[in-house]
Amino acid sequence: MKKLFILGMGLCVALAFSSCKSSESAYKKAYEKAKQQELAAASTQETAPAVSNTPAQQANTTPVQPTQVTNAPVGNVRQEKVTMVSGDGLQDYSVICGSFSVKANAENLKNFLDQEGYGAAILLNEEKGMYRVAMGTFSDRQMAANARDAFKQKYASRSDFQGAWLLYRLK
Repeated sequence: MKKLFILGMGLCVALAFSSCKSSESAYKKAYEKAKQQELAAASTQETAPAVSNTPAQQANTTPVQPTQVTNAPVGNVRQEKVTMVSGDGLQDYSVICGSFSVKANAENLKNFLDQEGYGAAILLNEEKGMYRVAMGTFSDRQMAANARDAFKQKYASRSDFQGAWLLYRLK
């Protein structure tokens, strides 16, 4: 009887461990699903930016000034009504390098960009519940496009920054 009890308990423990999934995989699945939904939403908008998959040069270690790239193609500009959450002065055009539904994630990226020498800002799109992280804001569309392209070139090795896009703030 004792052997049968121990065998039964061992079987229960084995089943319990084999049926559990790690929280990391559940988090990863949720993240991937949210990312796919965001990309799908962006592609359905008329003003969604075109993403280039061309190979880029090695990243520099010094900050690149937006004026170094001249007459960059502007491409599409997404239009959204956003409000400033943190940062200095919101102008008409912003270069968005990250979008998050969790404010803490947006703050982490803003802190990284601030350490890199950018005047980063966090913008909130209340309709979509998304925190947009802007590496900078500009009054001119062409200046914003130049800054976006310089940013992508500087961080060529970071695939997450290659999707940087332009945002026009609706008032």
